[in-house]
Amino acid sequence: MKAERYRGLIIGLGTLLVAGCLAGRPPAPKTDYYTLEYTAPKFANRKPLPVVIRVERFQAAPAYSTANMVYRDGPYRQDAYHYQKWRAIPSDLVTYFLARDFQDSGLFSGVFVLGGKSPSTHLIDGTLDAFYQEIRDDRWEVVVALGITLLTEGEPDISKRIVFQKRYEARKACTHKNPQAIAEAASRAMAELSETIISDVYERLPTP
Repeated sequence: MKAERYRGLIIGLGTLLVAGCLAGRPPAPKTDYYTLEYTAPKFANRKPLPVVIRVERFQAAPAYSTANMVYRDGPYRQDAYHYQKWRAIPSDLVTYFLARDFQDSGLFSGVFVLGGKSPSTHLIDGTLDAFYQEIRDDRWEVVVALGITLLTEGEPDISKRIVFQKRYEARKACTHKNPQAIAEAASRAMAELSETIISDVYERLPTP
């Protein structure tokens, strides 16, 4: 009987200790998630081209293959916020929004995303070269840089397959010093890049 009494006492004390530790521990910080939001660019007075474009999933530079918001606060220095994240990794966000904008432009016969089985006449391959917040003295900026390659599908000669390659970069100031302002500035940067890329692709494709 004594052994059982002692065992019950030890179990009870252990339960109280665990409960006390849990009660004294502060709650984990809340993680906030952000995404891009902007209206697809409009293109007036342009005749649609009889081409079908496939947008491949963008590859990301190593520093940006994370959902954490990345910031740069000095030469050779980058870090990331741990409780402010993008809803998806930035390379996937860029792929989705660029393909959406190509589709909404009405400039092409069709646009497909992420290696779909539908045949296409041209392929857009891309890299996400930069996607970060830069802290400059008392100023916050967002930098977005994309590398774009437009290729002709079905061309056996690789030297003839590449229509053009180009790197695009946009810098936008943050209106406030908070994560929402970072997302808003990144959205403005992506909207600008998207419009320029679509215009360049349209101009480089053959007209009927």
